[in-house]
Amino acid sequence: MLHDILYILIGLIPGLIIGFVVSRIVFKSYLKKNPPINEKMIEVMMSGMGRKPSQKQVKQIMNQMNRYM
Repeated sequence: MLHDILYILIGLIPGLIIGFVVSRIVFKSYLKKNPPINEKMIEVMMSGMGRKPSQKQVKQIMNQMNRYM
């Protein structure tokens, strides 16, 4: 009985760790290939707020977003 529980824990803990690492790598590569927002979207959003963004402002916003990804 105790051996069965131990086997389950020995299999479950590494499986969870490996699953987490693999899913994190896959998700990061997906976001790198398909970013949720791009420079054109930022320009449209800022224009919608009544501002004409410069290229420097757009680059700053993109750098801030990429820093947190």
